[in-house]
Amino acid sequence: MANLRTAMDSAFWDLNVSSPLTLEGSAKAIPGDPFPLDGARASRALRIQQLSLLGTGFPLGIIPSCSPASHKDSGSFSLQSLLLRPATSNWWLGVIGQIRPKKLISSIKAEFFTNDELEVPTFKDAARHFLDKSLYSVGLCTEFLLTPASSVKLSTEGDGEKKGRRSKVMLSHELPYHDITLEAAWPELFIDHKGQYWDVPESISLDLSSLVSESGLRYRVGIHKNSGHPQAVNAVDDEAPTSLMPGLCAKAAFSYEKSRDLWRQKETQNDLMVKKDRGWFWRPSYDVRLKEPHAAVSGIFGGSFAAWFQDGHSPVAVELRGDGNTSSSTKKRSPVSADFFGSICYRFQHGKFRELYGDLTRIDAHLDIGSASALAKRVVNGFKSSSANSAIDPMSSPRINLIFQQQVVGPIVFRVDSRVSLASLPGKRGPHIEDFIYSLSYSLRLLQSGKVVAWYSPKRKEGMIELRVFEF
Repeated sequence: MANLRTAMDSAFWDLNVSSPLTLEGSAKAIPGDPFPLDGARASRALRIQQLSLLGTGFPLGIIPSCSPASHKDSGSFSLQSLLLRPATSNWWLGVIGQIRPKKLISSIKAEFFTNDELEVPTFKDAARHFLDKSLYSVGLCTEFLLTPASSVKLSTEGDGEKKGRRSKVMLSHELPYHDITLEAAWPELFIDHKGQYWDVPESISLDLSSLVSESGLRYRVGIHKNSGHPQAVNAVDDEAPTSLMPGLCAKAAFSYEKSRDLWRQKETQNDLMVKKDRGWFWRPSYDVRLKEPHAAVSGIFGGSFAAWFQDGHSPVAVELRGDGNTSSSTKKRSPVSADFFGSICYRFQHGKFRELYGDLTRIDAHLDIGSASALAKRVVNGFKSSSANSAIDPMSSPRINLIFQQQVVGPIVFRVDSRVSLASLPGKRGPHIEDFIYSLSYSLRLLQSGKVVAWYSPKRKEGMIELRVFEF
């Protein structure tokens, strides 16, 4: 289902996007970028919690994933496993291990086939390759429950191919109608709408967000601080996003959302109970969020206000990893800004997702306007140079997000998420597909609305397996 709340959440620095580049399994979306695909939003469950449950269904508890490595000889394929998870009533700790087997296999093969003296390598020679630390990544995560409504999560991870570690601390507290979150990371990994990654040496956020009221009103206020120059992880010859440059930002946003059914076939007792030769049996839907055929329209409208308390007009040097070159960003960041955003969605579902075949076809289509001011400026300019404008400000173009889901067999569903920009590319007029993600999911009835999802992004050349629960 199209998640309309992404429209407001993407204006802040804590929106998680699924990514196998870290052992945590996520990176942050960049404020000021187009809304990420719904299928790209990270699971609400922590990666360690996912591996704990997924491991029971995979051989030896090993979960595969793929992402481009910093060195080509390491390969893109990797294997993850939960090595340790002790727990008490108010505390738990988990250790994740990851290995990239391509480099290990290549080095062992070279040991056997490049020996000029035709001697059989000894066990010690072969074991030496297993001790190469560049093959492995290790992450540790722990969480303490301070009170029934408060918790502290600490995590750190290291990659054998890279220097330094990623460390993060998060303090969360639940109020009756609000959530308070303090999060700090050294460094924090961000991903832009082009699929490029950026490291911010220090990122600290403090947010207060309200729960959605019965009227549909929701609001958020927060303070965010970036320290150090953004470092490009895989971007080449590109400027750093202005929202990642050093500075302190205070931001407030509100949104109002509403949904109305055009028609809906309610679930009945006959749907839940089915008669067989041996009597009556309970047959719930594979996913309680997909149990009723319907057609509906929904929308969200909101606004945001931001104030930067540190000068952001000076050029910022951006280190490009790999060759050590630096480039200067001359983008200017306004000290005070205000904007409006909105999204309109239409969804149609056929089937109740109970039968073995042909019982689910679902389409979600929503039109997103990430920045009303950027769109208005483009309209005033009369679309004179649409391709150039969109290159300068990607938010100036509305986007259409399409989600198609089709039951394959039983609880298995094939899904495609795509984002279409209405702007023109240089040398090519008309709408174009910016991004898309394929996925296969296996719904778990015992979790009511939980599923194992295997997704792949051709644009990022990344894929992973996740456990997602109540993601709508």
